[in-house]
Amino acid sequence: MRNKTQKQRRQLRVRAKIIGTKEKPRLSVFKSNKYIFAQIINDEKGETILGVSEKDLKVKEKTNKTDKAKLLGIFIAKKVLDKKIKKVVFDRGSYIYHGRVKALAEGAREGGLEF
Repeated sequence: MRNKTQKQRRQLRVRAKIIGTKEKPRLSVFKSNKYIFAQIINDEKGETILGVSEKDLKVKEKTNKTDKAKLLGIFIAKKVLDKKIKKVVFDRGSYIYHGRVKALAEGAREGGLEF
């Protein structure tokens, strides 16, 4: 049996408590050093309903990563509301609820999502 890294253990611990359904899908966050990504996932079918990244934002002015994460949260909220989904379950993955992850969550709430 392979040893799991601390990051993998944290991620499994968080995901064990969170399940996305058709009525209330999971809003999953992944961040790299350069970009932040968000997906809306239905775990019952194992399908991604919607996936967006910072690259999809057409931001012309120079902004920092945290501001872009908040804009991405607003952007994904608008896209999801078009699909008639209002409530989601927030999945922070292995990341602490701070900085870019928190900004994305606040942007999604500001955009109209409930979680």
